[in-house]
Amino acid sequence: MLKISQNVSIADNEIEFSAIRAQGAGGQNVNKVSSAIHLRFDIHASSLPDFYKQRLLAMKDRRISKEGVIIIKAQKFRTREKNHTDALLRLQELIRGAVVVKKSRTATRPTKASRTRRLDSKTRRGRTKELRGKISD
Repeated sequence: MLKISQNVSIADNEIEFSAIRAQGAGGQNVNKVSSAIHLRFDIHASSLPDFYKQRLLAMKDRRISKEGVIIIKAQKFRTREKNHTDALLRLQELIRGAVVVKKSRTATRPTKASRTRRLDSKTRRGRTKELRGKISD
C-alpha cells in the first residue's frame, strides 16, 4: 500500500512496475542488468477519490499521458530496489502536489509614499547624469 494521506492510499495491484535497462554511463554492466524501473499508474482505473483524479488529469505534466496514465522512469540509482522506492516516492509526491490548493493572489497597489520615493530617486539619478554632460559657456 502506498499511503498518500491519512484516509487515501493506493493498493499495490494498481501500480504496474517493469524493469528496464538504464541509460547512461555504467560500463559493461549497464548492458546486461535491468536496474531502471518503469512505473505505470492508470488514474481512471484507480481507487483514488474523484477529486484526486480530476486534479491529476487537469495537471499539465509530461509524466501524465493523454490516456490518463502516469509514467515514471526511475534510473537514478544502481540497484533495482532503490529505483523502485524512488519511483514510488515520486508518484506519491506527484499525487500529493496535485491536491494542494494554491492560495489566490490578492492584487495590491504600491503606496503613495513608495511611489514618491521611486520618482524622487529617478529625479536624483537624472540630475546626476545631467551633470556628466559637456559644460556649455
